[in-house]
Amino acid sequence: MLLDVANDIDRAPATRRVVPTRPADWSIVMPFFNERDFLGDTLASLAAQTRRFKLILVDNGSTDGSAQVAIHACVALGLDWTLLSERRPGKVFALTAGLACVRSPLVATCDADTWYPPEYLAEAETLLAARGSVAAGAFFAGRDDAAEQRRKAWHISIMPSLLRRQCHTGGAGQVFRTAALRRAGGFDAARWNYVLEDHEIIHRVHREGRVKYGARFWCAPSPRERNRESIRWTLGERILYHALAPVAGDWFFYRFLARRLDRRSMTSERIRERPFQALRIVDAPAASMC
Repeated sequence: MLLDVANDIDRAPATRRVVPTRPADWSIVMPFFNERDFLGDTLASLAAQTRRFKLILVDNGSTDGSAQVAIHACVALGLDWTLLSERRPGKVFALTAGLACVRSPLVATCDADTWYPPEYLAEAETLLAARGSVAAGAFFAGRDDAAEQRRKAWHISIMPSLLRRQCHTGGAGQVFRTAALRRAGGFDAARWNYVLEDHEIIHRVHREGRVKYGARFWCAPSPRERNRESIRWTLGERILYHALAPVAGDWFFYRFLARRLDRRSMTSERIRERPFQALRIVDAPAASMC
């Protein structure tokens, strides 16, 4: 039986670093499912940030010991962290559980297999400080590929002006003003429990204000093998998105795209499908309440 996170959490051992009494301006919500091979590098990159943050890890039913890897890394790196367990499969459920624990004015959603440069949160803070800004998106580029970084920076500098009120980046690189995200409805599986949740949430957040992009705001997803067929939308759907998102976004997402994704069974948990990944079954440790 799958249980709601609020009814499925036990307290974890008291192994956290003592943190200052002044709360951080940032929270980072990081869902993960079977990411033991990537968590260490990702968490090390976050530990190098120039802005303080509270890390909210959400284990979405891992079977490979990812939770233990995360705990050990957080302790070793001296992070301020909380670990939640969300047994309902799917990234949207995990994001919902994590957002419920956010107490800071700014929140970032990060992926467990992505490297973040040390100035990542500082650049995000600059973008969110712009008048009317409620969210920002980071472009993706190779960690050590300077040419790709320049090319992607140029691209993100012009595309939001050409294709307005649309999502130009993925969920691994999205940041929000927490109040605006919650006013927009937050992550809500009852409203949207399909793939492309990063595009749907930006559609709703656009109602609250501006979504910013910047040539120095980027991150580097891992070069792992990915099962893109399980989460891909069609060329026709993408073209319609570009045409309709600014003027008929509700119709596009909730009356058109949702029905098509539902027929193809492209629900949120499909993001977890990795036929190339051998599972290592390990009991998960107890998790903490926020």
